[in-house]
Amino acid sequence: MSGQIIEVVDLGFGDAGKGSMIDYLAMRLGAEWIVRFNGGPQAAHNVVLSDGRHHTFAQFGSATFRPDSRTLLSRFMMIEPYAMLNEAAHLAEIGVNNAMERTFIDERCLVVTPPQQIANRIRERARGDCAHGTCGMGIGECADDSQRFGDPLRAGEMRDSSTVRRKLRVSLDRKRSDLSEYISLATKQELEVFNNTTWIETAAQVYEGIAGRTNLIDTDTASTILRKSQCTIFEGAQGVLLDERYGFHPHTTWSKTTFTNADDLLNESGAEFSRTRLGIIRPYIVRHGNGPLVTEFKEQSRIPTEIHNNDDGWPGKFRRGALDLVMLRYAIRACGGLDALGLTHVDHLPYLPPMACAYYELMGQKFEPTPSDVLEKMADTTQSLKQAIPHYRQWPVENAEEFVSAIQSEFALPVCWLSNGQTREAKRELDFVSGRIPR
Repeated sequence: MSGQIIEVVDLGFGDAGKGSMIDYLAMRLGAEWIVRFNGGPQAAHNVVLSDGRHHTFAQFGSATFRPDSRTLLSRFMMIEPYAMLNEAAHLAEIGVNNAMERTFIDERCLVVTPPQQIANRIRERARGDCAHGTCGMGIGECADDSQRFGDPLRAGEMRDSSTVRRKLRVSLDRKRSDLSEYISLATKQELEVFNNTTWIETAAQVYEGIAGRTNLIDTDTASTILRKSQCTIFEGAQGVLLDERYGFHPHTTWSKTTFTNADDLLNESGAEFSRTRLGIIRPYIVRHGNGPLVTEFKEQSRIPTEIHNNDDGWPGKFRRGALDLVMLRYAIRACGGLDALGLTHVDHLPYLPPMACAYYELMGQKFEPTPSDVLEKMADTTQSLKQAIPHYRQWPVENAEEFVSAIQSEFALPVCWLSNGQTREAKRELDFVSGRIPR
């Protein structure tokens, strides 16, 4: 029996178009399962259908518009029940009524609590101009609490309202104590959560409701799913350049955004199907908020605006820069290599300058950042990147075929899939042997 596994990551700082590409791949390959293997409710994977329906997927797999697709939230996911309810409600409004019932949650998933979300936002406000670029969803607080105290609320416990109430009170007490000196930075609504504990009873009921509507599964069941599925797509969140180990500290996520978690899940399950490691890229680099962006455009207005990426919200300003070969090389090394690339936003090629960053200069010498899992070294690299000078070379942007050919030659990797717009119909599978795009 042979099956297929596609592991998908974003080779940038996020927002490369993973959701749209995964929706297409699931349709094209007939994927039975979409497995979320990192991150949590801070994901924002946009999928637009040809009939105009649009959804931003966060906790459901990005192929959920397909009625035969199911989502597995692996043990590496963090879930936020209220956000999940809101997401399911929006999907129901646009015709997907059973997203919850098609979602399987590993009992070991961490549950992000309201006090953790509030703590995340207060700390980010306190950083002022040195903000990290958080999404404000409490991911870092949840991960940190789990490591420091070892008694987190997990998905399997949502069935037991007494355990939920107890752990929510513990979370609240901890954050009240931790944030006492920053309490003036809390909003009125946040103070209400801190000062009025009646929300805990409501939360316990909500969590129990989530447990009843979704499928909470144990370790063996999760492994069996991975072993028996004939086509599984692993959907990464955020981007490799934001990885908790290899990202540019402190502008990172508390999540492993490379293939590490996906490979661990597959190895643990004993799944023996062939794996394809797919990296998604744009023809230029983007990021939200603070942090290094060496090739950032001084003039941002030439590239079309994106309704799904703007300057509002917690992550901060949406920034764009020229194609950065240095960062792509870095991301591929951090991943331990790839099998193929997927190229999105090809329709933006006419708006791009005909250049790509070939190397950086720092203090008069060539500078090539090297992945390290030592935070202090990555913090030093972050400071170096903020001072690095980009050096460019000519790069073809006149047509997609020339661009694809140049990418394949540069990285010795095939570009297997290409996206010329938001919908499935705008995606193409390429004959990567010749590098030609099918008409």
